[in-house]
Amino acid sequence: MKTKFIVVLFLTFSTIGFSQKQALKSATKALKSGNIEVANDALKAAEGQLDAADEKMKAQFYFLKGQVLSASGTDSLDKIEKAAEAYNKSMEIEKAAGSSKYTSEASLKLQTIRQTLIENAIKDQNAKNYKGASEKLYTGYRTNKKDTIYLYYAAGNAVNGKDYDAALKYYEELKSLGFNGESTEFYATNKETGKEESFDSGKTRDLMIKSGNYIKPEDRKTASKKGEIAKNIALIYINQGKDEEAMKAIEDAKKDNPNDNALLQAEADVFYKLGNIEKYRELMEQIVANDPENPDLFYNLGVSASKLGDDENAMTYYKKALELKPNYSNAQINIAALILSGEKNIVDEMNNLGTSSKDYKRYDELKAQRMDLYKSAVPYLEGALENKPDNIEALRTLMNIFYQLDDPKADEVKNKLKALEGGN
Repeated sequence: MKTKFIVVLFLTFSTIGFSQKQALKSATKALKSGNIEVANDALKAAEGQLDAADEKMKAQFYFLKGQVLSASGTDSLDKIEKAAEAYNKSMEIEKAAGSSKYTSEASLKLQTIRQTLIENAIKDQNAKNYKGASEKLYTGYRTNKKDTIYLYYAAGNAVNGKDYDAALKYYEELKSLGFNGESTEFYATNKETGKEESFDSGKTRDLMIKSGNYIKPEDRKTASKKGEIAKNIALIYINQGKDEEAMKAIEDAKKDNPNDNALLQAEADVFYKLGNIEKYRELMEQIVANDPENPDLFYNLGVSASKLGDDENAMTYYKKALELKPNYSNAQINIAALILSGEKNIVDEMNNLGTSSKDYKRYDELKAQRMDLYKSAVPYLEGALENKPDNIEALRTLMNIFYQLDDPKADEVKNKLKALEGGN
């Protein structure tokens, strides 16, 4: 009896194996002919017996499942994610078994899925469909959780789309992962154009240097994004009316890096939003004291102050950055922009004047103020263009100012602008 039972059991397993082989064969054939529905039905038939299958069949099953899900779920992020999971599962099984029949192709198909996701996310972002971009980037992260930068960009798009619950979820996940966003960027100068270019890796950049077409290689470390993340979490809480949680988010972030300037700036920004200007100024002074000779720090403080509407301090910080780094083009551009922002109030008052002699007199005074404002912006725009002569917006602004001032240099700037814009 015992012997017969073993034989029967053996035959049963043989039948299962044969059935699975047929199902997987049918699925492969259907995929090749583009019949996704038939392939899906064949895989469903094989799935019920998967536990009894050997590793080779399991790897094949998940490889085919990935293809079916990819083909049938082009508009479904859930199916795309499951397709990626299937390809990863196929590769994991083969790695454990010491084989690689499907690994190479599964890896390639997985890469294609991820590339398509990111490309579509960029399209959504450019079209200001921030919710769509965020969801695709998050799915991209889910397909390979080592790529935490996708999670970071998903959070940013969620903020832009005002989907604060999703943004908070993503930022909290980044925090739990210890994400800081630091990376190295690789640059070199093109000998022919004289322009600096970035490269996707140091190896690629170094090869271009060896070719003789590029010079001046430079590696640059990007700043930590912990402060930005802490600030965004805090601002989301403020938007939700949760001021206490906002400050706790900053305090938690500062435990590991109490003197981190980015975190201190985030905290200062939160206090400004809460209307605590005294605390805001106190923290800004502390930031400056931490690194008083850093022009980039003063520039970033200027940007932050400007965003918060504190134009007076923004101007002070930009000028300090320029004092430390006289050819700081971005600081010069921003100073010019701040100066020119004063034009609106002048123009508004001019437009509201009447026709009395007193109004005419005031009009002439305002017109003179407007011309003085233009004149004060010119040196900063010219200084910026000395270092970045191809800045089209700066050139256009300078050209318009020269025309307003009846300055003969207007035509010269106009010709430079035409040359950069291809003669249009």
